[in-house]
Amino acid sequence: MYQKTQYLTAGDRAIVLEFGNEISRQLNLLVRKMYHYICKKNIEGIEETVPTYRSLIIYYNPQKVKYTDLTRQLEELEKSVTEITLPTAHITEIPVLYGEEYGPDLEFVAQYNKLSAKEVINLHTAKEYFIYMLGFSPGFPYLGGMSDKIATPRLEKPRLKVSEGSVGIAGKQTGIYPIESPGGWRIIGRIPVKLYDPKKEFPFLLKSGDYIKFYPINQERFKEIEKKVNEGNYNCKVELYGSI
Repeated sequence: MYQKTQYLTAGDRAIVLEFGNEISRQLNLLVRKMYHYICKKNIEGIEETVPTYRSLIIYYNPQKVKYTDLTRQLEELEKSVTEITLPTAHITEIPVLYGEEYGPDLEFVAQYNKLSAKEVINLHTAKEYFIYMLGFSPGFPYLGGMSDKIATPRLEKPRLKVSEGSVGIAGKQTGIYPIESPGGWRIIGRIPVKLYDPKKEFPFLLKSGDYIKFYPINQERFKEIEKKVNEGNYNCKVELYGSI
């Protein structure tokens, strides 16, 4: 539910702007507009700004700007934040190899929802997913729009190691592990492309406010794309959202 923005302290170097208490596109729109507005203004003392589902974390240098002064500037910006025009959204097409060793939980997701594995794949690839935020690990996309028909609870005991590129389901959410890490999501497939590459000038493939669409591939195509990615010769297809 929308509420008056709360300004909260987070230690002595950060301010949290909370725009509401639920996950919704309306609140996320405010978050992203404020984020872009702050970046555009280049306010003295702000070192980093991190958008989330419903809040914005602003890290600042207290030796360059006081908390009270920064808060006052942010409150002034907020008065006209609804007038901000956001960058055009794009959709990135992501190839996925579903099932077997790459998606060990696909059969469980199917059985839990009384579907076939093919039906799970069809439902998972049927929609464009809105990227609410990146977090948890570098470049992990939190996505909105998954069908309730394939919603599945997390693992009771998380895995100690989930492979880079694993595509998972947790409750009503789906996402992709950008690096190898522990995790409790139900793994249904794996992508051969990199969401996070620290060697690049722009290390993240995705960004909040854009969309992704999954499409299924076989093992042969997976290996082909993986080889091209390692050679630096593969780019995901990206289009203006709404042009497909």
